[in-house]
Amino acid sequence: MRIQVRKGAYSNGIMMSGNISLYQMCKCFTTHLPTVRMPVLCSSCSEKRAVLKRPKTGHSLCKACFFWAFEEEVHQTIVAAKLFKPGETVGIAASGGKDSTVLAHVMKLLNERYSYGLELMLISVDEGITGYRDDSLETVKRNQQQYELPLKIVSYEELYGWTMDAIVKQVGLKNNCTFCGVFRRQALDRGAIMLKVDKICTGHNADDVAETVLMNVLRGDIARLRRCTAISTASEGDGVVPRCKPLKYAYEKEIVLYAYFKKLDYFSTECIYSPNAYRGYARTFLKDLESIRPSSIMDIIHSGENLSVREGVKMPVQGTCNRCGYISSQALCKSCVLLEGLNRGLPKLGIGKHHRLHEKILSQQPLTESEERKLKSVDF
Repeated sequence: MRIQVRKGAYSNGIMMSGNISLYQMCKCFTTHLPTVRMPVLCSSCSEKRAVLKRPKTGHSLCKACFFWAFEEEVHQTIVAAKLFKPGETVGIAASGGKDSTVLAHVMKLLNERYSYGLELMLISVDEGITGYRDDSLETVKRNQQQYELPLKIVSYEELYGWTMDAIVKQVGLKNNCTFCGVFRRQALDRGAIMLKVDKICTGHNADDVAETVLMNVLRGDIARLRRCTAISTASEGDGVVPRCKPLKYAYEKEIVLYAYFKKLDYFSTECIYSPNAYRGYARTFLKDLESIRPSSIMDIIHSGENLSVREGVKMPVQGTCNRCGYISSQALCKSCVLLEGLNRGLPKLGIGKHHRLHEKILSQQPLTESEERKLKSVDF
């Protein structure tokens, strides 16, 4: 059946003329109709309009229900793992980023809501990265005012005599994250000891833990693989403060959504020295997996938690550094070796396996020309 349409006739803004079939006319009307989507109700309260779909569960929630679900999950994580005891002083590792800002906000909120009885403090590390850390520390200082918590800032320069800017000039961009990670861990402990805190809370989320599992599998690092999924670490000796991860099961995407809808004040720029970090490749791989199967993050974490090491596998024995007393499985801790390499102008001393040189370093013996030549060569 064909219909005569007068010249210049319109259908939803589409001009038609001549002989057209009934099918064509119907198609024209239906194709160009504006799409009308019915509002999706919150799957929890069934009253308010949903504003987001949780990446972790797929549930459509309104803002109030999402806030409650997120906070309750963190609370259940804290209670199930018995992370804190009433009366403890807890230091929150604060960088100004989304994870530590959300952690500080949620810890203060839950401490008041459930009467944990904790005294909370903020601890920040200034690595000395111009244009990055100085800006993020301004965010931390604002957070201190907003949450009314004490703040302690420790710097690489005052602890080690080096800034990351100076380290990168000597080391280059290939292995700089090794220096930063080792120094930051020890700096956090030193800051915590200055504040006399009982525990340190870090903002490691589910994505971070899953990435660490993948990295340790790819490196074949069995010792770290065994402990990287632990939600808390016991005191490992003098100068080491126990740590815990209240956000261990919180997805990074949900942390971003929580910070966005709560309008929290955080610093979102990535470190200028991290583009070549090994973790970046693990993160990209994990994001690809998540896009196909959102549960991949939790699956990897649970796999890491349930891994067991075969009997008879030789594991490093935890001891203390002969120079500074920090925990170490070698005669010298990683921090002291890296620092010795920087001070001697041998930046690769702490990169790779050079344990046989530790005795020489401790006894202040000079290295051979061949040894120095290998440790000076840096790939920029």
